Amino acid sequence: MAVALYPGSFDPLHNGHVAVIEIAVEVFDEVLVAVGHNPAKPSGLFTAPERVELIEAATDHLDNVRVVSFTGLVTRAAADQGATCLLKGIRSASDLDIEMLQAKMNAATGDDVPTVFIPGIGTSALVSSRYIREIASAGGDVASVVPDVVAKALAERQQS
Repeated sequence: MAVALYPGSFDPLHNGHVAVIEIAVEVFDEVLVAVGHNPAKPSGLFTAPERVELIEAATDHLDNVRVVSFTGLVTRAAADQGATCLLKGIRSASDLDIEMLQAKMNAATGDDVPTVFIPGIGTSALVSSRYIREIASAGGDVASVVPDVVAKALAERQQS
């Protein structure tokens, strides 16, 4: 059984992420969306449990998606979850450069989990969680680039 682990911070989940997941469910028997913490990124807008809940709601139309959270090495998370590969979305050539380096380092951990890349295609391809956080924090409307459930959560977060 082919099981892909799609790791990321997903803070917040956006339509580019969903587009990658929707392609992946056609290729893999199961797609595990794995919410992790990246110490190189800000602490986050949503907590990990909130992100898991938002992703579950945004992907509930897909039967073979499961959402998990993890800490530590992504390759360890893949092994713990029984994943046969890591899945990474690619928006641009610069993404590919970064993701190739990560794939090399993941391979060096000794867990021998290959990385599969899915290119972002269409109107959702060039979206960034970082910019969504910045625009939403400044009161901007990001509803066109995030799932409805995320747009609602962002609006609620701004009002509190």
